[in-house]
Amino acid sequence: MLTFISFLAFTGFVAAYATWKLRKQNLHTQDGYFLGGRSLTGIVIAGSMLLTNISTEHLIGMNGSAYKNGAIIIAWEVLSAVALVIGALYFIPRYLKMGLTTIPEYIEKRFDKPTQAIMSLILIVSFVVTLLPIVLYTGAINIESIFDISETLNISTKEGIWLTVVVVGSVGAVYAVFGGLKMVALTDTINGFGLLIAGLLVPVFALWDIGDGSVWQGLMTVFNHAPEKFNVVSHEPSIGPGARDSILPIEVLFTGFMINQLYFWTMHQSIIQRALGAVSLKEAQKGLLFTGVLKILIPLVIVLPGIIGFYYFGDSLFDNQDSVYPMLVKKVLPLWMTGFFVAVIMGAILSTFNSALNSAATIFSLDIFRNYIKPDASEGTLVSLGKWVSMGLAILSIVIAPLVANAPEGLYQLLQQLNGIFFVPMASVIMAGFFFPRVSSAGAKAGLIFGLFFYVATYFVWEINLHFVHIMGLEFVLNIIVMHLVSLKYPVKSVFKIEDSGKLDIHPWKYANVVGIILIGITLLIYLTLGSIG
Repeated sequence: MLTFISFLAFTGFVAAYATWKLRKQNLHTQDGYFLGGRSLTGIVIAGSMLLTNISTEHLIGMNGSAYKNGAIIIAWEVLSAVALVIGALYFIPRYLKMGLTTIPEYIEKRFDKPTQAIMSLILIVSFVVTLLPIVLYTGAINIESIFDISETLNISTKEGIWLTVVVVGSVGAVYAVFGGLKMVALTDTINGFGLLIAGLLVPVFALWDIGDGSVWQGLMTVFNHAPEKFNVVSHEPSIGPGARDSILPIEVLFTGFMINQLYFWTMHQSIIQRALGAVSLKEAQKGLLFTGVLKILIPLVIVLPGIIGFYYFGDSLFDNQDSVYPMLVKKVLPLWMTGFFVAVIMGAILSTFNSALNSAATIFSLDIFRNYIKPDASEGTLVSLGKWVSMGLAILSIVIAPLVANAPEGLYQLLQQLNGIFFVPMASVIMAGFFFPRVSSAGAKAGLIFGLFFYVATYFVWEINLHFVHIMGLEFVLNIIVMHLVSLKYPVKSVFKIEDSGKLDIHPWKYANVVGIILIGITLLIYLTLGSIG
């Protein structure tokens, strides 16, 4: 009962605070609903970006991977800081100068409407096929394991997870439908910092227990038990036999890995939409760079607990690694805190889920419906349509979610493998738009289509012996070549130039370069320090 009360108290506070803050927000306009009225500040952007990114597929999936494979998985987090620096210094100044609402809107400006339509459809499909179902399913696992819903209701575990998926998905849809981006961003900010606090308490309580009242002694005990688990460099094969089963060989960090990171943090609609809703370039840069700081700290929440789990459970859960984090939470958190923790988990699920719904609705309403179905649609019509699209995608995701169960290499690894289908084709076209002025709209379409088929064919059909991140890198290079070859046959008709839309202040933050250099330096230091352990 105490757990349930603390859960309701924190959840109710977040909902009430966000609703109060939204009382004067005009949600009936395009910018008001889809971009939070272009009023987001750096702190809100950072909190929302972090929580949009960090959800239960990280808490469960990455901790499960760290439990089994050690800290090599940390690259997905700390190297995000490098991508965020690039986003803050290069991409976001150009996005905001153009006054973009969506990334496909840039594709239309740089290439043409058909290319934009293909990009928009790929984005929406990627949300429904990968992100939304995995977020719902991992969230259901966590809530079911902590609250014992199936036992309480006297139903099977499978039925308990299904029920949780339906409830969480329904609540998330309500948030996204009625509050727009501003509601998502406000709730994210509170839940984001709540997640940091609650997430840090899990390893702190565990290490306190292991060290008999000393967190440092507990950490040393865990380290001495298995020092190799703290090494961030993996020497797994990336080419040849065994490459397909490797988690993250060090070589892949120099091929497709940064392409993946750059796309996610600088081009992925559900992430970058927060920065597009900034009140100014200065605040957008603050938001991206502060997110970089948080991403360097977040392994304490989504990697360290998994290694601690290995100390507690040994290799007994290697066949069920995604159960490690929920078991650790139940083992070390005091009863009165579990409700607050689950409330934060719920917030993390809702954040990622709502963000994807809002982004998909934005793309469909503004980039597809307005361009191809009803060009003269009013802002009220677009907002209303966005709400219906959010609801429909939520229902579809609820149906798909339980199908992702029993991923052989863990749910987070599954998510990254599936992301390869969509991320690289879109990243290559966007980057070609900025860096290769001779790539034409025909070349961009060819790159999108070739990229989609290449990854599916090489990874899922032919199953070549290459790590999936290497395939991403190879695909990126081939996409650029294909785009240039097609562009020789169908050249560009005019050179694209970025024009200032005048929608907001685009003066940069004076400390952006300094903070960016510091973040990159810290990232390198982490690899130099932890790369030789064990």
